[in-house]
Amino acid sequence: MKSNKLLKSLRYFLLAVFLILITIEAYLHQLLGGSKSPSIHALCPYGALESLYSLIFGGTFIQKIFSGTLILLIITLLIALIFRKSFCGLICPFGALQEFFGIIGKKIFKTRLTVPSNIDKPLRYLKYIVLAITLYFAWKTAGLWMNPYDPWAAYGHISEGISSLTGEYLIAFIILIVTIIGSLLYDRFFCKYLCPMGAFYGIISRISPAKIVRNNDTCINCGLCSKNCPVNIKVSELKEIKSAECINCQTCILSCPEKNALEFKIKNKSVKPVFILSFVILLFFGGIGITKLTGIYQDTPPKISLETTTASGTKTSEIKINPEEIKGYMTLQEVSEAFKVDLNELYKKLNIPNSIPKDTKLKDIKNFIADFKVEKAREALK
Repeated sequence: MKSNKLLKSLRYFLLAVFLILITIEAYLHQLLGGSKSPSIHALCPYGALESLYSLIFGGTFIQKIFSGTLILLIITLLIALIFRKSFCGLICPFGALQEFFGIIGKKIFKTRLTVPSNIDKPLRYLKYIVLAITLYFAWKTAGLWMNPYDPWAAYGHISEGISSLTGEYLIAFIILIVTIIGSLLYDRFFCKYLCPMGAFYGIISRISPAKIVRNNDTCINCGLCSKNCPVNIKVSELKEIKSAECINCQTCILSCPEKNALEFKIKNKSVKPVFILSFVILLFFGGIGITKLTGIYQDTPPKISLETTTASGTKTSEIKINPEEIKGYMTLQEVSEAFKVDLNELYKKLNIPNSIPKDTKLKDIKNFIADFKVEKAREALK
């Protein structure tokens, strides 16, 4: 049907918009620094899940994670409870990246491969193991333990160049390349086998009252629903689709040539794909918009300043930060001003040559001194 094709196109359009917007934000973060543009971690709800231990027991978010990230997690969990894994199927930019490479792969190879069932089924549990491991170490270290292994983090640092991708993000970059190559051949490669956030949403979606129902009386067994499912669920062989693998992209329903042969139902009440798409987008962006208007949503560090009064009575504002709040995007000049340390003295404290330009970001000092880490600056200025 023409309306179904239009909705399919709209879904791809929205996925493309989300991917482009996040890509731009990631580039701006590298260009302008984290005080002006959020990091890719701050824009991913999984960062909030990793930060819960630090938040509960320390009262603070781990580095690069802010209140906005927690709000994203809450909104996406609400979506999972009502509409199952719709975030994965309708919004997630990393899922979009895989689908678009899948389209390219289909154009090149004229087909899509499927992993044999006896291999596919056990591999699906791998993402739950990844979820358990990453949460354990994130909570144990109270940091973004997964960062060096996260392909999404590697994608967000592409603009930094090959030195970053083959340095701090080497393993993550390898996983990103494997994901892209895998997506050329297989549908939603990373989502099906490795994504910890998808695993978490899958667990939550198990208690959702929503499901896709196949009507045996109107189904003509054409198999288009199974063929077009991006996570390879055999929709045409099931009466109800309640699998934790389902990303609720609505592709199976939109691919069905028979009216009402497949329906999305919430407590036995049918909901049309156009309404699901509208409600999910409204809930996601509406939640972000409301929390931003109320000042709750924050995805960059707050500007910390101290107001002082000079002898003449003039009020001035000076930066005051704790050494633990030093960020990799801060330049040597900014650190010098923030701590009122002479620039030459700062070079000595950091044990770096003063030939390094003062506008060099701390995270980029490793380009001059291979073993330099931002933590060194925090320790030196305590």
